[in-house]
Amino acid sequence: MVSLKAMHGPACVLARNEQILELSNDGEPSLSVRHLPGQGKSILYVHGSTFPAALSIHYRIRGESWADDLHARGFDVWSFDFPGYGNSDRLVGGQEASNDAELNPGRAVHAERSIERVFRYIARQTGRTRVSIIAHSWGTIPAGLFAGCNPELLDQLVLFGPVAERSGKRDGPTKPTLLVTADHQWQSFQAGVPEGCGSPIAESDFDSWAHSYLETDAASSSRSPPSVEVPAGPDADFAAAWSGQLPYDPSLIRAPTLLVRGEWDEIAQDADVAWLAAAMVGVPNGAQSVTLPNGAHRMHLEENRQALFEAVGSFLSKES
Repeated sequence: MVSLKAMHGPACVLARNEQILELSNDGEPSLSVRHLPGQGKSILYVHGSTFPAALSIHYRIRGESWADDLHARGFDVWSFDFPGYGNSDRLVGGQEASNDAELNPGRAVHAERSIERVFRYIARQTGRTRVSIIAHSWGTIPAGLFAGCNPELLDQLVLFGPVAERSGKRDGPTKPTLLVTADHQWQSFQAGVPEGCGSPIAESDFDSWAHSYLETDAASSSRSPPSVEVPAGPDADFAAAWSGQLPYDPSLIRAPTLLVRGEWDEIAQDADVAWLAAAMVGVPNGAQSVTLPNGAHRMHLEENRQALFEAVGSFLSKES
């Protein structure tokens, strides 16, 4: 079932003809889906681990968001919130996190199902048999899983700040959810930035973003300090990937693929992108990789974001 849904809180000012929809299936969490109609290719954005699409592709800094940029290039832009984020249903977990992906509803194996649900809805609405994906950070894991399992549905794939497999050992979370404060988010924006380079996001822009971020959880103000509760499943996927068990097989991906990162990105390092590119043996002519200057892991919200917009927009404008 699909219904129009009023959205409250951050990024609630919609562009002309833009809609917020609620996608609900019996026995599955309701998903908040956002659509900015365009005449060109349909693009689905898959968000990362701590903030929803409204604070990511749709967040306007000085009047423009990444979704606005893509729409101006003629694309038909879609996004959604995973369960546990933004305007989608909240997850109900147990008292402890599980190492079994099947028992932890916040992990990639379940998130991939949400991508498939939205993908098939887009196909029904547009009549298109294939749709492209832009995925960020942890979102690249369920997106990669979906791409490998459904090669016939995917047109092009952009993995921005992608998570790759590393050798070693990383411990996973011990609880099913995490509490994320504004200070946690500020530190994440600064991660990897060399000393003396300044913040990649202006403090005034961050303050506005952080205020909107806390509004994504109605209970945030009841905590001290105020914080947003998010699923811990993504952290379990990070732990698996960085302990030698990436939750998807990159060799199964068949769509033309762009791997893009900022030069200061600690989550997606040069070695990570090189590993992924080498592992994507099924991508026609090999995966493309681009490292952009003066950018960190959240380049879509940073001062040099236009370089990212141009790189991704140019790739998606090519015929696949």
